[in-house]
Formats: sequence, structure tokens, C-alpha cells
Amino acid sequence: MKQSASAPPRHPSMTFDERYRAISSRDTRFDGQFVTAVRTTGIYCRPSCPARTPKPGNVSFFATSAAAHEAGYRACKRCLPEAAPGSPEWDLRGDAAGRAMRLIADGVIEREGVPGLAARLGYSPRHLTRMLAAELGAGPLALARAQRAHNARMLLVGTDLTAADVAFSAGFASVRQFNDTVREVFGLTPTELRARGARAGAAPEAGGTIRLALPYRLPFDAAGLFAWMSARAIAGVEVASSDSFARNLRLPGGPAWFRVRDAPAQGRLVLEARVARPADLASLVARVRRLFDLDADPLAIDEALSTDPLIAARVRAVPGLRVPGAADPHEMLIRAMIGQQITVVAARTALTRLTQELGESVEAGEGMERLFPMMSAIADRGAEVLRGPRARISAITAVAAVLASGELELGPGDDPAAQRATLIALPGVGPWTADYVRMRVTGDPDVFLPGDVAVRTGAVRAGLPGDPRELTARVAPFAPWRSYLTGHLWRATADLPASGPTRRANISEEPHPQHPESGPLETYSAPAHIPDARPTKGIPA
Repeated sequence: MKQSASAPPRHPSMTFDERYRAISSRDTRFDGQFVTAVRTTGIYCRPSCPARTPKPGNVSFFATSAAAHEAGYRACKRCLPEAAPGSPEWDLRGDAAGRAMRLIADGVIEREGVPGLAARLGYSPRHLTRMLAAELGAGPLALARAQRAHNARMLLVGTDLTAADVAFSAGFASVRQFNDTVREVFGLTPTELRARGARAGAAPEAGGTIRLALPYRLPFDAAGLFAWMSARAIAGVEVASSDSFARNLRLPGGPAWFRVRDAPAQGRLVLEARVARPADLASLVARVRRLFDLDADPLAIDEALSTDPLIAARVRAVPGLRVPGAADPHEMLIRAMIGQQITVVAARTALTRLTQELGESVEAGEGMERLFPMMSAIADRGAEVLRGPRARISAITAVAAVLASGELELGPGDDPAAQRATLIALPGVGPWTADYVRMRVTGDPDVFLPGDVAVRTGAVRAGLPGDPRELTARVAPFAPWRSYLTGHLWRATADLPASGPTRRANISEEPHPQHPESGPLETYSAPAHIPDARPTKGIPA
């Protein structure tokens, strides 16, 4: 067995002793955050593996399974470490390594190769390979190979797709490459891996529907996510209820459809999907995981926010809150711009009209017969459909034109600070919109929106200052989790007292000058059934 000549890169936030205590206690909270490799067996495991805990001298810890593969280890057949939720480290880290991991999960290497990944990150392929090998113990090709192996295991265990369909859906270039990788990583043939794995889904249904299980860490505020999406669902594109969400989506290979339902007893979401091209499935899974923030570490987040008694009350009320991501980054920017200074209902009405007029028709199913309009269509004809101030309409169509031309690209691998600066330079995009898009598109966990009307209203309801400057200073100690704090304050806006009339928040009528999208604050009574309803303006769409 090949062994690494040098020690594997260390997880920056945990010492060897802390990791060893985690595997000794078989703590499931750390599954997916690192893997444990045992020299005497040549196997790597998830931290909660039920096998006997190895001696410390025989253990190496790796940040990724790819690094363990590169060092010559294979995956444990008992605990299947590839089946754990993804590492929350890639949500937290905004450096090149974290951005690279998000892009690799989205299938960039399969579509554009290592040169394409390097170009997106602003490095040469050689320098990117050196940097990732030093930081994560594996280069981009090895990381992509591990991602393909993970996708293959998920499809083999969770579906009855043929081996050839699994191979191409997981991103492999050939069935032979798929067979060789599965045998090397798992020590099993694809047939043996399928036979050993617990089935996580059913056989493909009529129409080519695939069902998969997407694991997450508990607690998980599924009700809050579904309510958020239900309040913003665009008719014809999305359908949401109290326990499910479905939508049409444009992927590199063509139109796709997915539906998500929660299976809380199993600690997973059930994903049903149809894609035009098998290779798009891996990208779709990555996008759904980001949309539902499935790789977050809720216990660590809740513990950090609970150090303040006032905020601790919010965390106890909504444990495991997630921050919604974005299924389509370009669409997210347009939705945010249209949602400036109007209500959620008004934004949804405007987006529905835009989609009905300019969206591409697809095969109808379950009330969804359209795709969100292409950026080129919004640039060319958006002014005919959109209503409101002429300057705002011009700004939206101008941004759509820049996106359509490729001059501006948005994605989960963007550097958050650079993305923010780029967006603010666009006409009609101010700090609120740029920060909100950054929160949703890059998954930055540390975005705070002090100029957001609902955030300030929620802060007052939670007993925090309503003044943006005072509020910003008050929540500074909660870095790097202020996106989740923002989510809790949005939720506080909709809270009603246990008895008696609706409570109203009394805060200043003056808009904050540094946030031009935020309108004057008003007294507000929120409906209890929409957890994060917005009062009037500066509203996330």
C-alpha cells in the first residue's frame, strides 16, 4: 500500500487530541468533517465508525477522503464514510481551497477541466494543484475523483440505475474508469457495493425520475426552510408546501426538475429528480445541498449564538435554523433586485409575470411548466414586462445583459469580498442587495444586514438595539455565524406572543443613509404562518 511520505494536512480548527476524543466517543457530530485513517488496516473511516478505536500511534486524520485515497487508504465497508453529510468547513472557508471544493462539488472539473477551475479561482493550474495538495492533501483531479466516487456510491446504493447510467451520472468519462475507481476507493466492485449498501431510495419511477437520500446533521429546521420557499415560490416554476419544495431548473445539459421532502426520522431529505443529461445529476445534488444548507454544523452554530442570553432564546425557539442558498446564482441576483423596496408578495407577483412572459416552456408537471427566463431574454424584453421606476427597470435589464454576455459570472466559488465589490459597482445594486446575494450564492456564513427592515424589527422584538450602528456593534462577537443570526432575527419578526394581541415593534421612521435600498421603517404586525415575512422594504426576495 502506498503511504504518504509527509504528515497529512491538519484541520485548522481541531487538534489531534480533540479529533481522537471525537472518534473514541464515536461522536456523529463530526461525521463528514474529517476522516480517520488507520495504518495497520489501510482503511479510513468516519469519526462515528462502530469499529474498535485504533491506538493513537496508528491513526492519521485527513480533511478529505481524497487525501486519504492519495495516501493509499480505502473506504471502510462498515461505516461508509462517503455517505456522511459534507464538511461544513467548505461553507465556512472563503479562501481558495474552500471555493475550490464548492466548485468541484458543482462539477466544474467535469465540464471545464482543471484549467477551467483554476481560471475561476484566479490561479494557474500548476499553482492551484500545488496549493490544494499542500492545504488538503490532494490536488484538484484527486478531489474531483473522490467526488465522483461519492456520487457513484450514492447512486448505486440509492437507485436501480444501470452501471452505465450510474457511471455517467456520477461524472465518469467511461464505464471502465467508473469500475476501476469504485474498486480502488471502496475495495468492492459496483455490484458488491450496491449489494452491501442499505437502500436509501426506490427504483427509478416512470418518466426517468431518480430518488436519492441527502443526509444532514440534526437539528434541522425543515419547517422554516419550506415556509421561506413557499412564501417566495414563483408560479409556473416552483411549487412549495409546508413539507416539500419542487421547481424546474436550467442546468448545463438542459432543463431539470426536482422535488425535496423531509424524512426527519432518517435525518435526510428525499430528493426526486429528472435531468436532461445524466452528467447533470451531480451538479443538481450539489445545488440542492446548498439550497437547503445541508452541510452546516447546527450544533456548533447554535452553541456559538447561545452565548448571549437574548439570542439564546431565539436559538432555543428555532434550533437548527438554516440559511437558504441559491439554485441559480444569476436568477438570485435578478430576484434580489426585483425584490428591493417591495413586499415579498409584490416581488413574487412581478417575478411570476416576468416568467410567464419571458420564461421558456417545458413539459408541464405538477403546476410547473416554465423555466425562469434566460438573462438574454430579460435584457432584451424585460423593460416590456417589468413595472416600477424606470431607473430600476433599466438597472435590472442592464445587469441581465452583463450576465448574459458572460462579462459577469456569479457562483458558489466566488471570493465573497470580491463578489460584493463587483456587485456594488453595478448600477442599481447597493450594499443590501450585494450582501444578500453573497449570503445566498456563496453561502457566506458571516453576512449581517443591519439596513434590512425585518432584521431591525426582529432585533427590537428580541430585545436588541434597533439602530443599525448599535446593532452591528452588538452582534460583532458572533462572527463567523452572523448569517444565521440574521436568519433568527428574520424569524423573530414573525413571532407572536403566547397570548394577547399582536405585538408591534416601535422603531425609528428614518431610513439608514448607508443602505439606499432600505426604505423607511414602519410598525409591523407579521403573520404567524410566514416565519420571515418582511414588513415593507429592503425585502429579500
